[in-house]
This record gives sequence, structure tokens and C-alpha cells, in this order.
Amino acid sequence: MKHTFLFGSAALAALAAGAQQRPNIIYIMCDDMGYGDLGCYGQRLIATPNIDRLANQGMRFTQAYAGSPVSAPSRACFMTGQHTGHTHVRANKEYWTGSVQYGANTDYARVGQEPYDANHVIIPEIFKDNGYTTGMFGKWAGGYEGSHSTPDKRGIDEFYGYICQFQAHLYYPNFLNSYSRSAGDDGVKREVLEENTPYPMYGTNYKKRTQYSADLIHQRAMAWLDQQTADQPFLGIFTYTLPHAELAQPEDSILLAYKGHFCQERTFGGQEGSRYNPTQYGHAEFAAMITRLDVQVGEIMAKLEEKGLADNTVLIFTSDNGPHEEGGADPSFFNRDGLLQGVKRSTYEGGIRIPFIVRWPAKVAAGSVNDHQLAFYDLMPTFCDIAGIENYEERYRNKQVANDHFDGLSFYPTLTGEGKQQPHEYLYWEFSETNMMAVRMGDWKLVVKNGACKLFDLATDLHEDNDLAAQYPEIVNQMKEIIRQEHVDSPLFRVTLPQ
Repeated sequence: MKHTFLFGSAALAALAAGAQQRPNIIYIMCDDMGYGDLGCYGQRLIATPNIDRLANQGMRFTQAYAGSPVSAPSRACFMTGQHTGHTHVRANKEYWTGSVQYGANTDYARVGQEPYDANHVIIPEIFKDNGYTTGMFGKWAGGYEGSHSTPDKRGIDEFYGYICQFQAHLYYPNFLNSYSRSAGDDGVKREVLEENTPYPMYGTNYKKRTQYSADLIHQRAMAWLDQQTADQPFLGIFTYTLPHAELAQPEDSILLAYKGHFCQERTFGGQEGSRYNPTQYGHAEFAAMITRLDVQVGEIMAKLEEKGLADNTVLIFTSDNGPHEEGGADPSFFNRDGLLQGVKRSTYEGGIRIPFIVRWPAKVAAGSVNDHQLAFYDLMPTFCDIAGIENYEERYRNKQVANDHFDGLSFYPTLTGEGKQQPHEYLYWEFSETNMMAVRMGDWKLVVKNGACKLFDLATDLHEDNDLAAQYPEIVNQMKEIIRQEHVDSPLFRVTLPQ
């Protein structure tokens, strides 16, 4: 469904002024980086000097949460401004159909995930409607090829990366997807990586492939960023795939710096069905992938400085969910302090609490640390406040659809010190693949697994070890009522509600 709306008064005023007054936004969301994987969050084994510098120049959040403990629904919460009790995409529902040959490799003819609801607006549509240039580089995961929800149909001017997150398991894939409105493309297309396709997708000759997707995506993002100017506001959504499995990358100085560095290594024999190639250096590969990402973030920071855009650009770095164990990854090795329990696919803190850093020199105090509780569905209202897009809920709610609404609260006051911050009464998650739910209410955290409830006090028990449900039944009942209030049944993504 195509959305057409009027500009808000603040956006019109900025346009009429003739010069850019509205800030740019670059949102970097990496893939499966845990809360403790960065130096500025306590990591001691992996070098992340650029992201650490970003934190020193901006605000580092200590209680920020992903929308979901896994990729597609977490991204949906960001895009839609809804939590997983309301948003349409609540788990990784895949679409892989047909077959096509790339050299000797058989791949799928159509790929992707469950599409975003056509009747609910998403962030790039709002920003495109309000005069922003929009670019997205990395993982889409909001629809399958040919569906009603691909970047070209959802407010994106320029896209390069993976439509399908399953395809993103290969760092040396057969193809990537692209779309350019300025070039006159009529839809998303596949760009075949001709240097890769002569070699197999799996096995000993896989590394003869030379076109590394993480580098290609970053290069395309940098080329787009280089085209941006101070007189035209832009929104860049950089959904980079590092450091998600598979554990594979070029054999360059970044990787070589970690090979032989660790007293023990992690070998992985591969998993062909999941497109995870074998590795003999799981720890080195994972650490190097995070450092490689850090280098890319540093290049983005440098480009903004070079173009004189840094002061008027809100630069955000975060991760889509907690750390993964796929492809030979070993999160316990790198997070030996055991600060958080759980990993990706869990609604314990380790699966959903994520690094979150915001730099905005014009507004955000450098070197600040903040414990405000936020979740990905807060980004839509916050972005709108940053851009001066007024009354977004009233303007963009689809009034022809019953119960279309938004769940986020802007944390613009926390970033800028302007106005009073409205706190969440509670945060909410549900995830059908592991049949888990969670509610955070102040320091209370309710974790629901197969309908059974556990209650934790995060103020004294961050690792969620001591179940207090029997001692505080009234709190449990209050949080169960929140679940009954927030959950809207989905025929695609079912969870067991607590009794």
C-alpha cells in the first residue's frame, strides 16, 4: 500500500528556509553483536577503537533493548515502531522457492522473509514523505523478492545488500540485491557476483571466492554517503551483517592479527544446510569480524568529518539482538564475566540487551552514560523528533485499519536534555520460535517460557538467577495482565500465554 501524506509544519519551515536545518541520521545496526562485545562495554579481547571513540564523543546507553531476540522481528520493531505483541513480523518466517544456477551452484529463485504489513507505515516511508533522501545498505529481512514489501516499495531511494537474511549466511554469496531510484530501476534486482560463482558455496574451494559481501556493502554505503550534501537531509540505514555467522572473511591484516593470538581456538566442521562453512579459527574469525566492523564505522565517521556533516548528523550504533552461537561462534569465551544470562533467541537479558551509542555533537553531551530504558520501537518517535516531523502518530496511523497504532516513546529529551523524558511503564517482548515472552517493569523482569513464569529483580540480580515469583505473586499477576493487554493473537507466530 502506498502512503501519501502532508508535510508537518516544522518540516515545511525547514524546506522553505532553503538551507538544511534538519539533522541527518545514520543508523548502523550490526548483526548479532552482544552487549559485552565492545571495549566501551567491557570487552578485553577484541579491539574496537573507533566505536569506543564514538562512545567517548556521544552517549552510551546501558539499558537499551532490541525489539526481539532474533533478526527479522527485531528489525520489524525498529521499522514499524511496534513491539512484538503488535507488529506483523514476530519471528523468522522464510520464503525460499524455485531454483536457479550460478555456475555449478544451485540457489533459490526467490528468497526472503515474511513481508511487513502493507497497511502500516515504516520509518523510511515517513522520512521519504518528509523530504529526506533515504538509503539502506545491508540486510533487509522485511519481505521476499517480488512481495509487496521490498525496499523499492517502502520508501528507500537506494538499496544494496541482502533482501533475504538466510542468503546473508554466506559472506561470499552468488548475488546481492540492489535498487537505485536515481538510476531509474523499476524494482529490486539481483547483481550476480561473477568472481564468486565459478567456485562452490561450500567446502574447501569456497575461499577461492573473492567478492566479500561485507566489504561490497560498506563500499556501496560509503559511495552513497559521499554523494550526500549539507543542503539535503538524509536518512541512512546501515544494517551491516558483521559479525553474524558464517565466520568467514578475507585473509588480511585484520584476521592475521588474531590468528594464534588466543590460548585456545574453536574449530567448527561446518553446516552446509545453514550455509555455514567450516573454520579452524572460530575465535580469531569472530574477533576479526568485530574489528573489521569497527574499521568500517571509523571510515563512516571520517567521511562525515571530511564532508563537514558530522555536527549535523545523528550517528547511532547498535546491534539487532544478543550474541549468536551459530557457525562456530563461542560467546561465552569473549564474555567470561558472565554479566548477562542468555544469547540470541532468548528473552533473558543476554538475548535482548544490546550496545547502543548515539553521537550528535550539536545536542548530545560527549562522554555521557545513560541508564534510560529504551527499545527499538522507540526509534520511530525519536527519529521524528530529531527531524521535526510533528504528530507522527496522528498523521501516519492508518485509520482504515482497526487498532493500527504505535508503541514507542521518544527518548529525544534524554539525548538532548530538552523537555521532560517520559519513561516506559513497561517494555514487552514475545518470540514464538522458543515460545518465550518477557516484560520489564521498572527493575522487575518477568520471563515466560512455555507459559511458565519467572520473576527477577534486575537491580540486585542482573544475571537473572533468583526466581522471586513465589515471593511476589501480586507483581507476577500485574505483569501477566500487561501480557494479556499487549498481546494480539497472530496466526503465523503463536506463543503460550501465562495462565
